[in-house]
Amino acid sequence: MQETEKICALGRAVIEAEASTIYSLIDRIDHAFATACLKLLACEGRIIVMGMGKSGHIGKKIAATFASTGSPAFFIHPGEAKHGDFGMITSKDAIVILSNSGETEEILAILPFIKRLNLVLISLTGNPQSTLAKTATVNIDVSVAKEACPLGLAPTSSTTAALAMGDALAISLLEKRGFTAEDFARSHPGGTLGRKLLLRVDELMHTGNALPKVNYDALLKTALVEMTQKKLGITTIVQEDNQLAGIFTDGDIRRAFDNNADIHNTYIHQVMTKKPKVIRPGILAAEALHMMETYKITSLIIINDENHPIGVIHLHDILRAGVI
Repeated sequence: MQETEKICALGRAVIEAEASTIYSLIDRIDHAFATACLKLLACEGRIIVMGMGKSGHIGKKIAATFASTGSPAFFIHPGEAKHGDFGMITSKDAIVILSNSGETEEILAILPFIKRLNLVLISLTGNPQSTLAKTATVNIDVSVAKEACPLGLAPTSSTTAALAMGDALAISLLEKRGFTAEDFARSHPGGTLGRKLLLRVDELMHTGNALPKVNYDALLKTALVEMTQKKLGITTIVQEDNQLAGIFTDGDIRRAFDNNADIHNTYIHQVMTKKPKVIRPGILAAEALHMMETYKITSLIIINDENHPIGVIHLHDILRAGVI
């Protein structure tokens, strides 16, 4: 038990140290930070992120965050840059380089090439007096009082600081670009988030011959046959002009039988639900799901501007599509 507590205490110390580091960055959101954002915002090309070692790992994540939030970006390894990959960089690009010391050999080796192209260079360093910081168009100070590592050697607090500052840059750019949730979804088309923000009921609803529908004066037995054939647990009821008059569901069947309705002599309009929940085409499937959850129903009717039913969407359709 004593050993367990010791391990937990060490873990808490790391979290506390890194949390303190991030909190200290608040005062670094200053004129230099704003200038860096504006320079990146004005970039007509891509944002190229670079870093060696652990800074490189953080740089890859920052580049991915830029790219997914409206600022086209990718990561280039500094060592590879001086062996051909610098050819990926154009005069319209901007460079973001991470280096805690600001004196990393591989970074310093490519600075002359960056200057030759007259590129905007944003540096995130732990040493504002370093060669990299002094060469940069704008330097953002991400220095830390100490690493969370008890030996003071492993990059821990310093990489956390760089990551947090990179996120701050990316999200500030997102806001300045007017980047929307739909824009974000287009960058994530294959994931759950993309489906939530992009998938609309039009793509999932049952239409045409798959839409269960009976006339207002149909008998109850006709509605039951229609529900059985279409397998959605409901049918729409329409007037002669195809106006939606109501809906008949599995729940209505139970209520009808509880009242001893005769399927051969009862008209469907006598036992239908008269004011069903409806939605318009173009609604997000996630909104339809929220509506179903709110009203504790499993299906929604999609109607057009003339109040004609054009589709039905079932809860299972949305869940199968992965909108959860």
